[in-house]
Amino acid sequence: MQFLMQPIGTVHNSRSDIAITDHWGAVTSTISLDQRFDEDCLLGLDEFSHVDVFFVFDRATERAHYRPRPPRGRTDLPPVGVFADRGPHRPNRIGMTTCPIKSLNGRTLEVLGLDAATGTPIIDLKPTTIEFQPTDIRQPAWVTRLMANYFLP
Repeated sequence: MQFLMQPIGTVHNSRSDIAITDHWGAVTSTISLDQRFDEDCLLGLDEFSHVDVFFVFDRATERAHYRPRPPRGRTDLPPVGVFADRGPHRPNRIGMTTCPIKSLNGRTLEVLGLDAATGTPIIDLKPTTIEFQPTDIRQPAWVTRLMANYFLP
């Protein structure tokens, strides 16, 4: 089975080099939605503090194999399977980040901390709701080490 998706919009920000993978915390991104959406397509989203942004790692390639490997090639981290890693080299190259909403204006949404380079296609937006957030998240210590600088300014 195959799925055909059409982007709903595009990311615009100061980050163009996909090889730079840390320090996303202070990055402000503007998401420009496609003209096929009415001016009120974001109506009501301003009542939420955060939005889940779904995007495609369009400049990443799928892995040649799916044997376990250390995230980001870091030898100080344990090898993990593709579905225990959030990196861009995955089967369908889909990314998702929960971002604070800075502003809305017509078909334009401004968010903070979106870890997608300028030009990245957006495939969906969903309001972040408390009921969908787990309260008992657990993760291994190596993830905390890996992510230590990821969302720093």
